[in-house]
Amino acid sequence: MDKVMFSSASDEWATPQDFFDKLNEEFGFTLDPCANAENHKCDKYFTKEQNGLAQEWGTERVYCNPPYGRGIGEWVAKCSRHDGLAVMLIPARTDTKWFHEYVYQKPNVEIRFVRGRLKFGNSSNSAPFPSMVIVFNKEAIL
Repeated sequence: MDKVMFSSASDEWATPQDFFDKLNEEFGFTLDPCANAENHKCDKYFTKEQNGLAQEWGTERVYCNPPYGRGIGEWVAKCSRHDGLAVMLIPARTDTKWFHEYVYQKPNVEIRFVRGRLKFGNSSNSAPFPSMVIVFNKEAIL
């Protein structure tokens, strides 16, 4: 499992359950748009085949840990446009176009840098990159 988790063979990184639980306690998520039957964090979720990017999220309180490949910017853009709450767990890539266009110094956006490196899924190894939590919250003024 670790071999695939930390190679280019997969861009999916399953959220550590305890990390999710703390965020969920704070935000009360109702939708996980980037999931599968084994790793979904909410009762309502979309699989890769259902394509969460193409789905309407309505008024759901979204938890999004997207695939970390080239398409990550599309997920950040979608979360930034969501009418309610969308919280993302993503790599801390502050030099990217998507970070500057959709996250950095934007209204109703909170950036939380994760201290240390997360251990995704059932891995015994830490991720080879730092992470951050982005809170897009049109429900409240931050």
